[in-house]
Amino acid sequence: MQKYIQRIEKKRIQDKLFKGKIVIMYGARQVGKTTLSKDILSEFGEKGKYLNCELLSVQEGLSHREADKLKAYLGDYKLIVLDEAQHIPDIGKKLKIIVDTFPDLQIIATGSSSFDLASKVSEPLTGRTFVITLYPLSLMEISKHTDRFSLDATLDLLLRFGSYPEVFSLPEKEATERLNEISSNYLYKDILKFEGIRKSSVVRQLLQLLALQIGRDISYNELAGELGINRATVIKYIDILEQSFVIFRLSALSRNRRKEVSKSVKIYFVDVGMRNSIIQNYNPLSLRDNKGALWENFCVSERIKYNAHMEHFVNPYFWRSYTKKEVDYVEESGGEIRGYEFKFNPQKKISPPKEFISSYKGTVERISRDTYDSFLLS
Repeated sequence: MQKYIQRIEKKRIQDKLFKGKIVIMYGARQVGKTTLSKDILSEFGEKGKYLNCELLSVQEGLSHREADKLKAYLGDYKLIVLDEAQHIPDIGKKLKIIVDTFPDLQIIATGSSSFDLASKVSEPLTGRTFVITLYPLSLMEISKHTDRFSLDATLDLLLRFGSYPEVFSLPEKEATERLNEISSNYLYKDILKFEGIRKSSVVRQLLQLLALQIGRDISYNELAGELGINRATVIKYIDILEQSFVIFRLSALSRNRRKEVSKSVKIYFVDVGMRNSIIQNYNPLSLRDNKGALWENFCVSERIKYNAHMEHFVNPYFWRSYTKKEVDYVEESGGEIRGYEFKFNPQKKISPPKEFISSYKGTVERISRDTYDSFLLS
């Protein structure tokens, strides 16, 4: 039996309950939204109710816009979870009716696509929501259930199989099978519903190309040429993949357009295990020549989770000059700019670009297997 790892976001959600707002939890499929919701519900006993909005019966029950009919269906509960709420027609307007008419009823609505659910709730629920994103397990969450020595030993497996809750801690064969199942059955489930996306093969080819270019500048024109589609379609697909929590983008930091790259974009995967599944490469790190790129993706993704846990609001970038000097990852917060270079090999030194230091009065820190704790765990 797999060990359940307590999610840090549980307390953040609990702190927001019964404050007169809808709690909206976004996250990719299979990252644990349902499990976390039911964990929170369990503390309410018979006063809690779970509704799977992918079921036709639930969609029919929530088909009305009249307050009394909605309440009649929802019943006399204190807390209700609407799982995958984007499947309910006019969900934003119905949630507005509920929160305005029945302030003592708390709703948690989950969605696996912010592209879909956000567009349906943003205007009706302006000022009435608390939004949280649930990611695959973070290193910080895992660290609370193990010692540092074991955590260090776990890094290699995390870089190969990622940290989806149902994958983490499985033996290698079972982890591979489960990742492949998630990739095949869930990865495209929401993406392919959007108008204009009819060929899953093109989306898969796009993801394969992106998987082979992590940590490098992305050219939309080159991707379009490889796929035989136009640039606008590539950007549209990438937008949807990002808002389905499969990938995320970093833009270039540039305050000196004559010397610094300003329009480039780097793309990373939210989960490196999913990235490896897409290209079917789960090889041990000793057999890989892309360890540095994997480590960079892992560290940037984990930093995103870390900042979410700590409620740190930062502007993330990368930095590159036209003379090919670069800083892998940059954060701007509180008027300060800090840079980070990711080196899988603890012995590998870095040489911070003088242009970056002088332009931004910032620092550049090396993050390797022996220094990641201050960056991802403190």
